[in-house]
Amino acid sequence: MRVTWIQPEDLIGHELRQAREAGRDVDGVEARWLGAGGSPAPARGASPEPVSDDLRALASALLDELALLPSPLQAAEPEQLEEILAAAPGVRALEPVDDLVDRIRGAWLGRAVGCLLGKPVESLSREGIRAIAEGTGNWPVAGYFTARGLDPGISERFPWNKASKPTSLVENINGMPEDDDLNFTMLGVALLERAGTSFASLDVAKIWLDLLPPGRIFTAERVALRNLLLGLLPPETATQHNPFREWVGARLRVDAYGWASPGDPERAARLAFEDARVSHTANGTYAAMFMAAVHAATMGDVTAAAAAEAGLGVVPADSRLAQAIRLARDQAARAADWESVVDELHAQLGSLHWVHAINNTALVAAAMYCFDSFDEAICGVVSGGWDTDTNGAAIGSVFGALAGTSGIDSRWSAPLHDTVASSLPGFDGSSIGELAGRSLAVAGLAARA
Repeated sequence: MRVTWIQPEDLIGHELRQAREAGRDVDGVEARWLGAGGSPAPARGASPEPVSDDLRALASALLDELALLPSPLQAAEPEQLEEILAAAPGVRALEPVDDLVDRIRGAWLGRAVGCLLGKPVESLSREGIRAIAEGTGNWPVAGYFTARGLDPGISERFPWNKASKPTSLVENINGMPEDDDLNFTMLGVALLERAGTSFASLDVAKIWLDLLPPGRIFTAERVALRNLLLGLLPPETATQHNPFREWVGARLRVDAYGWASPGDPERAARLAFEDARVSHTANGTYAAMFMAAVHAATMGDVTAAAAAEAGLGVVPADSRLAQAIRLARDQAARAADWESVVDELHAQLGSLHWVHAINNTALVAAAMYCFDSFDEAICGVVSGGWDTDTNGAAIGSVFGALAGTSGIDSRWSAPLHDTVASSLPGFDGSSIGELAGRSLAVAGLAARA
């Protein structure tokens, strides 16, 4: 058995890419690694075979060496919270709506629906998603995916997500299957129940150790949990041999912080920062702050585009993430249609890993600038590719909150049977109403704090 996402020989290739994207000169280190017989980053979580002890030791030493290289982007992409907010445009608080119950219920339901829509095509190219949808009469995407009637040649060329296919197609959906995009939202609720809105990164670390099954988390989160078990504490847990620190993982953890800060995007962003710094840095952290601010804004009387602007208000203006979100906004304003918007995002940001925070958050922002309806938004963002379940969940939460439960058609909600699976203690089999009730209780406490 090869444990994924933590072997030094598997991490070094990702770290070379991450460091190069941050403007560091890594050519010499890369030459030494490849010259010694090392391989580029594996396509999946681990290379198929272990390497020699000497090569593994070299990988570990080179990871340490890369960590010491200065980044030319430090001024534009600060790490400390107050410096981050000082470098951002700023955002004003909004008056929360009266009916937070329906907003939060809609957000939970929308998050589940959007995640489920994206699960079976996660990691597929746009070409593959379109081929599957066209091959089953579902293009433009307008409903859950199905394998019924699909030419076997298409599914062989563009294979379904292996883990999700048995539970996420029209013909086999029976409740909301477990997914980290929902587990981490539940964990955020549990954290707020335990520690309130004054929690710090150490509280996040503690609840991870108490509740998170290591086999159900991936990339930056798995590395950070390993680092906790080695005795490291935040923020070092985010940086020690963690090449995934600017991927999208922290962004998917923050919905509850927005709901607990209704109408106060900056407060939500501050909470997201404390969570994100356990496992992420720079744009990985900014993406979490952006998304939390968006969710806080959706508790007020806003459009999706206005919520995106609120999110942009907490992101350092000169950061790569802010530039990507502005690109999304500009394309939404000038492009003829959604596919043209996505074409440009892939042209400009397609060199990033398919689960990187920058490209995926730009796609989510584009959907907020382009669409007005729940159906169009979740279908559009999932058809845009990259991390389809995470992006579907994020957009589902945003537009679900704005639409409320009555704005989400039963063709989306009925197959969930109002049941959400989870490996987190105390959450498996929860209904949307139960999850919303716990979230609302935390939001009510936050409003009186």
